[in-house]
Amino acid sequence: MAVEDHTQFRRRRAIAGVALLALLALLLTAINSHSGGAHRAKPAPVAHHAAVAQVTPAEQEALTHRAEEKAIDSVLSYTPAVVSGGRKGNELALTFDDGPGPYTQQLVATLNRLHVHATFFAIGEEERYFSAGSSLELRSQDVIGDHTETHPMLASLSAHDQHEQLVEQIARIELLDGPRPRLFRPPYGSFNATTFKLLRKLGLLMVLWSTDTEDYRLPGVAAIVQSALAGAHPGAIILMHDAGGNRSQTIAALPAIIQGLRKRGLQPVTVPRLMLDDPPPRGQPLPTNLAGD
Repeated sequence: MAVEDHTQFRRRRAIAGVALLALLALLLTAINSHSGGAHRAKPAPVAHHAAVAQVTPAEQEALTHRAEEKAIDSVLSYTPAVVSGGRKGNELALTFDDGPGPYTQQLVATLNRLHVHATFFAIGEEERYFSAGSSLELRSQDVIGDHTETHPMLASLSAHDQHEQLVEQIARIELLDGPRPRLFRPPYGSFNATTFKLLRKLGLLMVLWSTDTEDYRLPGVAAIVQSALAGAHPGAIILMHDAGGNRSQTIAALPAIIQGLRKRGLQPVTVPRLMLDDPPPRGQPLPTNLAGD
């Protein structure tokens, strides 16, 4: 190789080496900046903050449950019992007594298909045979209240026996991994001053009703629909049954009831939700025994 050619070759090799070193330096700088280095704090990207702000369905359910619990406490601060919510909104509550029973799962499935949540007042001893119905209610985000252990006339019982009727049903629901009931409905609408004292100690709100469909009499699907819609208004608490007899008429009536309510702009919700969104006004007279099943 000539001297001139050899000199040019060495010069080109040197230039290539410098370029290679420069490229390596750029790559190291890029890697270091991407990883944050040993002494730099990595800035949180905007997407990370957005993810933190998101609430999962389970978290949202827990937040809603806490808000509804506080709403029940608020109502209990001025009354031990309600027959309805307020009349300022467009919500009302569908409630079902005497379950769980052989028709409960079918009734809950119908409500689920109609995208409606309801409140069920369950009898404790029925959980021995039909707990699958209550479990489905819990999975469906319905609310289960206390309807005593054996469905007696409470006003005829001693304070001790009334207490046992209340707490035994509560224990049954907790064994199903359900939240401790905060609502109570007296069988036959029977209660007395002793009942109120016990409810206060247990943190239970007595929920009566403003409309009784008398579906337990099996009057026919059309009659049940007519009774429910006739008593429907903002804040109404409508009484039906999911057990205690043949409830096929009640189940068959539900689609027409829900459709009729929605045509009027009324939205069925659970009792706790009604207490949160549109609680009854203060100063209402204390309810007395109601006739019912």
